[in-house]
Amino acid sequence: MSKQNKSPLGRGIEALISMDDLKINGSSSINEIELSKIHPNPDQPRSVFDQEALEELAASIRSFGLVQPITLREIRPDHYQIISGERRYKASLMAGLTAIPAYIRTIEDENVMEIALIENIQREDLNPIEIALAFQNLIETYSLTQDKLSERIGKKRATISNFLRLLKLPAEIQMGLKDKKIDMGHAKALLGLEDMSTQLMVYEQILLYGFSVRKTEEIIRTLNEETPNNKPSGRTKKQTPPEYKLLKEHLTRFFGSNVLFSCDENMKGKITIPFQSEKDLERIVRVFDALKS
Repeated sequence: MSKQNKSPLGRGIEALISMDDLKINGSSSINEIELSKIHPNPDQPRSVFDQEALEELAASIRSFGLVQPITLREIRPDHYQIISGERRYKASLMAGLTAIPAYIRTIEDENVMEIALIENIQREDLNPIEIALAFQNLIETYSLTQDKLSERIGKKRATISNFLRLLKLPAEIQMGLKDKKIDMGHAKALLGLEDMSTQLMVYEQILLYGFSVRKTEEIIRTLNEETPNNKPSGRTKKQTPPEYKLLKEHLTRFFGSNVLFSCDENMKGKITIPFQSEKDLERIVRVFDALKS
């Protein structure tokens, strides 16, 4: 197969979306398209648009116009769907424009989401959960394996796998990642915990104390070390009673430290109150002193 006939999706990210080198089917000109004839793509991977950033862009567009054209495809006569540039489209509406410059491309349905996803990743416009959902959508919609998706969008398979694993986290943690309360490093560390309630407990501690990724990894490593290993014994491991978990959470809040609570199958165990510095230890001692008085 010649290079001219090869699908653009096999040529790598740079060849897919480079607005400077973009080849427009049938014409090299830029079209002026009425905003009323432009429609957002319902499969656009980006779902969150920062309102303040949109207002700033709208103010710039009012002053200088839309400098970079958006990219569209015709979905019916004289009506167009956005392939890339929805943020610029929204800002243009806010700026009061009636028409904007746009490239018109001929493209198959199955490639629209891939191109939108790749452009947003290149611009770093998507949050990790949006990327994960877009990967999942592409896999499910087009029956792709992770390896095939890796080939088509130019991302390593391990990268795709790491993003997809984020969707296994509790919804509250996923929302925290979307809202930038935690970052990707925190989320990957939390995936090291199997128990959902423990994941949520550590997540709350991250928000409360502003733990760094490294500190979060240390806490999770300690928690996993405190968990008894599953050894073949012919018996089913006895589950920790729910009230023990509630007690652990209560002690954590009371001492302001990530209290570690472990027990074996005979419900024998220990409570550990970690401290981060001499000053932190003095604070915990004062808590005990207050209990005695």
